[in-house]
Amino acid sequence: MTAPRFLQIHTLHSYTAALLNRDDTGLAKRLPYGGAFRTRISSQCLKRHWRKADNDPHALHRIEGTEIAYRSRDLVTELVIKPLRGKYADEIVEAIEPEFQKAVYGEKADKGKRSRQTLLFGAPEINWLAGEAERLAAMAKDAKTVKTAAGDWSKLFKENMKAVRATTAMPGGLTAALFGRMVTSDPAANIDAPLHVAHAFTVHAEEAEGDYFTAVDDLKKDEDYSGADTIQETEITSGLFYGYVVIDLPGLIANCGRDRGLAARVVHNLVHLIAEVSPGAKRGSTAPFGRAELMLVEAGDRQPRSLATAYRKPIGHDLDQAVAALDGHLARFDATYETGEERRYLSVADMPLHAYGPFSLKALATWGAAQVEAAPDA
Repeated sequence: MTAPRFLQIHTLHSYTAALLNRDDTGLAKRLPYGGAFRTRISSQCLKRHWRKADNDPHALHRIEGTEIAYRSRDLVTELVIKPLRGKYADEIVEAIEPEFQKAVYGEKADKGKRSRQTLLFGAPEINWLAGEAERLAAMAKDAKTVKTAAGDWSKLFKENMKAVRATTAMPGGLTAALFGRMVTSDPAANIDAPLHVAHAFTVHAEEAEGDYFTAVDDLKKDEDYSGADTIQETEITSGLFYGYVVIDLPGLIANCGRDRGLAARVVHNLVHLIAEVSPGAKRGSTAPFGRAELMLVEAGDRQPRSLATAYRKPIGHDLDQAVAALDGHLARFDATYETGEERRYLSVADMPLHAYGPFSLKALATWGAAQVEAAPDA
């Protein structure tokens, strides 16, 4: 195999009596596929839970050398302007804020937060903005002069910010380095995502039930009234979900400031998070915690390809059957395309894969991280 460009991660996760990801009506998200509706977990849901797993020992923010990021409509208000209040006269701060809001969020941004796009900025970018606001406030003689200075600063904002980003290893923080960033008001700030995440779906037809439940008033007296205090209904589902993630290794290395050691640590932690962190609403009433019962990791230099079509025809809700379907589909791809990916896997199923393994999760994460060192440059 030549130098690996892509790491492909396939998983099977099982969840019982849960409501993992809801739509706008409060029901489980669904996907029509192969003539049957499946229960679905959106990629946004999966990515958010991996990103926000702060208490996990493999949390992304625990990786040495990474930068945090903030996603908000109030980046300027809370992280740039708020530190100036009480330190400088109110009229000075009020003269600076509109220019910074417009520079970051666009011309209509000073009309209120509803006119702003929710943006993702990294700590290096925020720190530079806060430093510039501090500099303008410190040199101000009065509100009129600082407003003029802030207006002139705003005109040069994009070019100056471009220079800051060019000289910073991870300007948008690790979140942008992994999941990308789109800024409609400043295309130069866009960052391509090296992590590509598919919507997970059940390998079988949906399994769902309406859950009728009540809440009872503990202090109610029998003579007050009869029955429950609250009667509600929700939906619960069960399912064996196929998940698929692709990591563009050269893209990740580039977004990590070409620091291969840092990129390797990111891959190591991501493998752990994908296997161990569960999405899920209604945690208090369903405890939707599960770990991957199968994780197959492939390293190769050809265009990635999902193995979702192994489940185009719904199968039974059975792990061994799901593993067998995946393995058979993979064998047919190998015979047809001969792309030569190198593979490792972990599994708790009785059915083996025709790949090298099984391994422990620790060994699998270590192997995945090692592929970064062998990957080509972007």
